[in-house]
Amino acid sequence: MSKEPVAVVGVGQTRHVAARRDVSIAGLVREAAQRALRDAELTWNDIDAVVIGKAPDFFEGLMMPELYLADALGAVGKPMLRVHTAGSVGGSTALVAANLVAARVHGTVLTLAFEKQSESNAMWGLSLPIPFQQPLLAGAGGFFAPHVRAYMRRSGAPDTIGALVAYKDRRNALKNPYAHLHEHGITLEKVLGAPMLWDPIRYSETCPSSDGACAMVLTDRAGAARAPRPPAWLLGGAMRSEPTLFAGKDFVSPRAGRDCAADVYRQAGIADPRRDIDAVEMYVPFSWYEPMWLENLGFAEEGGGWKLTESGVTELDGDLPVNMSGGVLSTNPIGASGMLRFAEAALQVRGLAGEHQVDGARKVLGHAYGGGSQFFSMWLVGSEPPGA
Repeated sequence: MSKEPVAVVGVGQTRHVAARRDVSIAGLVREAAQRALRDAELTWNDIDAVVIGKAPDFFEGLMMPELYLADALGAVGKPMLRVHTAGSVGGSTALVAANLVAARVHGTVLTLAFEKQSESNAMWGLSLPIPFQQPLLAGAGGFFAPHVRAYMRRSGAPDTIGALVAYKDRRNALKNPYAHLHEHGITLEKVLGAPMLWDPIRYSETCPSSDGACAMVLTDRAGAARAPRPPAWLLGGAMRSEPTLFAGKDFVSPRAGRDCAADVYRQAGIADPRRDIDAVEMYVPFSWYEPMWLENLGFAEEGGGWKLTESGVTELDGDLPVNMSGGVLSTNPIGASGMLRFAEAALQVRGLAGEHQVDGARKVLGHAYGGGSQFFSMWLVGSEPPGA
């Protein structure tokens, strides 16, 4: 029996800020869910199951929060699943929900991811004490900076590429009313002049710590037919993982990322991603990961990703726009950051992305990664159903 086609008919997100002190975690997730339901013109009664995800529980110090969030998400008496795959969890959560619809287990599923970073300190939460980790780094940036250096040596990229990415994404964020960072007056010179945090990563080339949530309503073909607005159709989706450390691991271009992208392209019938995909919402928490992932995902040859960035290909009006919404560099509620990439991809093919809409976007890739570049989740959505 063939899989049921899966459609995104509702998208909702909160306004992302450093601290949402006006709401509890329950209030935060309910806000995003209600907006997704309004977009789909559905009610809580129309939802068959809820799939929720977030980053590690110690970020807020609240263990298994899904147990107390069931009431806020209309899930009392309904199946509710929790997903966790580190930073890629938002994407993985959406894929678990999509698989429930594709397998005809449920007809309509609400999927949601969140983080309330203001109630913790993720940087120090990620800095494990001796003897569990060498005293050589602090936070995720300290872990990833050597991999960026390795990419620069391998590719010969000039040291200004990271600043170009940050300058682009922060300008794109000005067109997204939900983005956390709205840096009016941003210039390339300001980015280049920002303090160096983890050489070669500058302060302005890093993601913020955000409070926020994102939700989507996924449904089957019959549900899509009743949708009040154009749906986004899932053309391919996959998850892959690999160990944090192993002999021969390529931190610059992890095998799991390459394999995950290849699986998505196979499902969607994509022969040449550079030609066949119109735009990408990519998980870029540190600006140098744009050129690195362009290569990992097959949009550029090895050593050529930075050239796409430098030539303007990834600009909002470029040939392959990347992170039209401002991306993780502008908004980072960690648990939801991956789902935001998936949701923004869906908004693009639905033609509902507002000021950061890419004209004529018909196939858009959503990408997320997490852990030590070890967990990957991706989906490709289109304006037409599979096989159309």
